[in-house]
Amino acid sequence: MPANTGAAGAMLLRQKVPRHVKPCAPTRRERNPVKAVRLTMICHALTQAQKSGRLHRADDGILPLGQQPFADLFGVRVLTAPERRACETAAWFSGPVQVEPALADCDLGRWQGLTLKQLQAEQPQAMAEWLQAPASDVHGGESFAVLCQRIAAWLAAFDRPGEWVAITHPMVVRAALVHVLGCPMSASQRVDVLPLSRLELSFTGQWRLRLG
Repeated sequence: MPANTGAAGAMLLRQKVPRHVKPCAPTRRERNPVKAVRLTMICHALTQAQKSGRLHRADDGILPLGQQPFADLFGVRVLTAPERRACETAAWFSGPVQVEPALADCDLGRWQGLTLKQLQAEQPQAMAEWLQAPASDVHGGESFAVLCQRIAAWLAAFDRPGEWVAITHPMVVRAALVHVLGCPMSASQRVDVLPLSRLELSFTGQWRLRLG
C-alpha cells in the first residue's frame, strides 16, 4: 500500500462533521415500540333473565354450566364487569380476576328487571324509540351512544400488552364492534351476541378484529 494512502485516511478521520449535519434521531416506533395486545371479550353465561325474556338486574346470576367453558384459554389475564353474572362467569378461570368497572352493562334505568312483553304492552312507543335511536335514554339510564363512547374510551386507553380476557355483556360487545369497525351504531341491532360467545381483538397500533 502506498505510504500516502494511510496519511490521507488519517486526515479524513480527523475531519469534523459539519455543524448543520445532525445524527438521525430514532423514530417514534424505535423510541416507543408498540407491544402487541390480544383481547378476547366474552359474553357472560346464560341467565334465567335471558331465558324468560327479562331485562337484567345487577344481581342476576348465571344458570349452572355443565362443563368448563374456557378449557382452551390458559395463561391469560382476566378482567370482568362488576355485575354478578359476569363475575360468576369469570370465576371459571383458575387465576386471579380483576373487576373492571368500564365493562359494566348498559344502565337501563327504570327498565331493569322488566320483561320485554311488559314493555311492548305498556310502553310501546318508548321501546320503539329506544330500539331505533342509539342516543335515546327514555328509560332514564344510559343510552347506547353513551355506552359506545365509554367503551371506545376504554379501548383507547387500554395499554396492557399480552393476552387478556374480558367477561362482559352483549351490549358492551356490540359497542366494541361499533368502535373497532367504525360502523354506524344502528348496525349493532343486526348482531346477536349469545351467551359465552367471543369477540377476539388485537392491537398493534390500532384495534383489529380477529377471525379464525
